[in-house]
Amino acid sequence: MNWTETYETLLAAERIVVVSHPSPDGDAIGSLLGMTNQLRALGKDVTCAVDKGVPEFLQFLPGAETVLPSLESGDWDLMVFVDAGDIDRAGEVGAYALAHTQRIINIDHHPTNPRFGDVALVVPESPSAAEIICELWERVGLTDYGPNVAVPLLTGMVTDTLGFRTSSTTPRTLELAMKLMQRGASLTEITARTLDVMEADELELWKRVLPRVVVEDQLAYVSVRAEDVAAVGLDDTTDAGLVQFLVRVSQVMVACVLKEYEDEVRLSLRAKRGYDVASVAKSLGGGGHLQASGATLHMSLAEAEALVLPLVRDVVRKGKLEIV
Repeated sequence: MNWTETYETLLAAERIVVVSHPSPDGDAIGSLLGMTNQLRALGKDVTCAVDKGVPEFLQFLPGAETVLPSLESGDWDLMVFVDAGDIDRAGEVGAYALAHTQRIINIDHHPTNPRFGDVALVVPESPSAAEIICELWERVGLTDYGPNVAVPLLTGMVTDTLGFRTSSTTPRTLELAMKLMQRGASLTEITARTLDVMEADELELWKRVLPRVVVEDQLAYVSVRAEDVAAVGLDDTTDAGLVQFLVRVSQVMVACVLKEYEDEVRLSLRAKRGYDVASVAKSLGGGGHLQASGATLHMSLAEAEALVLPLVRDVVRKGKLEIV
């Protein structure tokens, strides 16, 4: 594993840009700020950015106000790309950074990551990118940080493990979470702000979409149309966590949500332990985890439904994988 090389590459750079994928979740922003805030404490000149900036529910994180929603100028010694399974997930800020940087560090935990970049710190067994960054700081002895680093990292860990409930959660995950709590991160506050919250317009979206949900043979699926999102006043494609809600149904092993957005469809897949939806996402040019994956499809919603539904039905039909 490239722990030492990653750290030495970070130390050697003076001007660094840290980016993550578009439509960022808690792990994307948590790992981005957990990296950025520590590097700034080391005296590095750091720019951090993600397309359209930090989502409202994550703006409580220390340093969130410094995350740029776009990049239009700048040159850097090093680009750090966190929590993205493929270089194509760089978005507009990533594309600009790639064209104006000398070296790339790829820090990620998705099994489908092809190990792009000059230095790839990819740990598929880790449940979150934030845990990898926390582990990095532990291994190199940078452990005297406070809430400005601890809060983002614990947020990334909490959100990607759904409150430490996914099968990827390990004793080491809980050990590192304890250390972050000791350094000033409140598990109670982070959970309340990220997992136990829904905006009113997101509830309205659910009210429109839930009547169309289909449950058949251990599969639940639904499509979120662009008109649904627009009707409730949201400005970006989302299912407001609906895919995760659907997979919680006792009889459902796999959940699939297709989200229509402009000239593309964004696919979200979830599965119970032992079912592999990453293979579906990867076959469609996406990626992710065995139980949580996604892809972006450049086609109409009707075409996406015709393509995806047979694939996820096949995952259910193959049944539960043997778990060692």
